[in-house]
Amino acid sequence: MKTAVVILNWNGRKFLEQFLPSVVRDSLIPDAEVIVADNGSTDDSIAFLQQSYPQVRVLAFDENYGFAEGYNRALAAIDAEYVVLLNSDIETTPGWLDSLVSFMDENPDVAGCQPKIRAFYNKDFFEHAGAAGGFIDKWGYPFCRGRLFANVERDNAQYDTVTDVFWTTGAALMVRRKLYLENGGLDVSFFAHQEEIDLCWRLRARGYRLACVPHSMVYHVGGGTLSAANPRKTFLNFRNNLFLIYKNEPKACKVLFVRFFMDYLAAFVFLAKLDFANFAAVLNARFQFWKMRSSFAAKRQENMKKTVNDNIPEVYPHSLVWQCYLNGLKSFKEWRN
Repeated sequence: MKTAVVILNWNGRKFLEQFLPSVVRDSLIPDAEVIVADNGSTDDSIAFLQQSYPQVRVLAFDENYGFAEGYNRALAAIDAEYVVLLNSDIETTPGWLDSLVSFMDENPDVAGCQPKIRAFYNKDFFEHAGAAGGFIDKWGYPFCRGRLFANVERDNAQYDTVTDVFWTTGAALMVRRKLYLENGGLDVSFFAHQEEIDLCWRLRARGYRLACVPHSMVYHVGGGTLSAANPRKTFLNFRNNLFLIYKNEPKACKVLFVRFFMDYLAAFVFLAKLDFANFAAVLNARFQFWKMRSSFAAKRQENMKKTVNDNIPEVYPHSLVWQCYLNGLKSFKEWRN
């Protein structure tokens, strides 16, 4: 099997019923297969698949292993050159998969790529988690072509060129299975949020390219688990971002020193808005990072040892916070021009 589209499911019969038809319809290319990896669902997801989509292979796990470990187990269990990690709330479009496969075939130094991602419920706009390819600033803040912090742009074909990126979204990530496994897959310690950026940073630092292929396009619901204002999401984003920096940034001490002040500034912005839950979430995120940091020491040492590219051009030598909140930057294109 050359290409496997792997959808991780947990009690997601509703999403499967709504979105699997487009995935099956639009993924009919030679030597490709759609697979659902079921994380121990207790609803009727598996029965629905067996009855309605007998052509879709099901990997049934005995329990819910979460996003990272679920995909790690799924990719270890299948045999394919290319694998797409595809969220269950993705609507595909004709040609989406063929475009990604063709790009990977033509670029053997590319470890992974993503399609352009628009919002399912606002289809003229990019989707927050991925848009037209991900980047990161010098202080470790991720952003996208088409999305800076919470500001999401309308898609006017301004990012329709194929481009190298720093990270590709885990919502629709095509990756060479061999490289995924050889480089550790997704880090289960993250639990949720930014684990795909961590994987991409490893791959990019070890000399592989990543890209966005915008003539492949999908629509993503997104935000189905936690809303943007949920304190749990705030906690995971702040904590995991610090894990990300500590594990992968060669100048981690300097970056983490600056982030001490920037994170507490963000916390007090929440406090000024009387948002006590998110204020506490930021403080807890920093506490948990320092409490758990030693458990990532060996991973950092391995990453530094295997780094061959410590001057990555997709890391922007500017402060995203400064540019957006003090200079009034509203779009990626405005910044790059």
